Amino acid sequence: MLELRRRFLKGGASAALLSPLLGTGLLTPSAVLAADWNKSAFTARNINDALKAYGATGAGETRDIVITAPEIAENGAKVEVEITSNIANTRSLAIFADKNPMPLSSVIEFSGPVLPYVRAQLKLSETQRIRVVAKTSDGKTHVAFREIKVTLGGCGG
Repeated sequence: MLELRRRFLKGGASAALLSPLLGTGLLTPSAVLAADWNKSAFTARNINDALKAYGATGAGETRDIVITAPEIAENGAKVEVEITSNIANTRSLAIFADKNPMPLSSVIEFSGPVLPYVRAQLKLSETQRIRVVAKTSDGKTHVAFREIKVTLGGCGG
């Protein structure tokens, strides 16, 4: 019991010594990763604006992006999709749902020699086409499409 009390007091003393440093800004994080998000692409209200903000307006269609998704989704609130890119040096995969109120659903970034694979759950407002945009390390963009029929909308439908 005495040992537990000593540890507690030591921890409390450490916190008391560090709190003035936190208040002065000496122990603040130097980089915030969430600050790098593409706000204009994620908040765009139509597919053309989202693609433009993401930098994928001139993407070439390819069969090297494999989208596995149900042909008919009984509930648009939870539609599971799997995406694999067979394009060399894929650095990111972005998932767009064309008719959603905010079309850009997610962006997943990869580094190093990995097989770009994503398994995601989407919320689809209605029957629509989803598109996946792959960006490579040399800056090229590629796109693939998949139509999903939704019987019960997930975005208030």
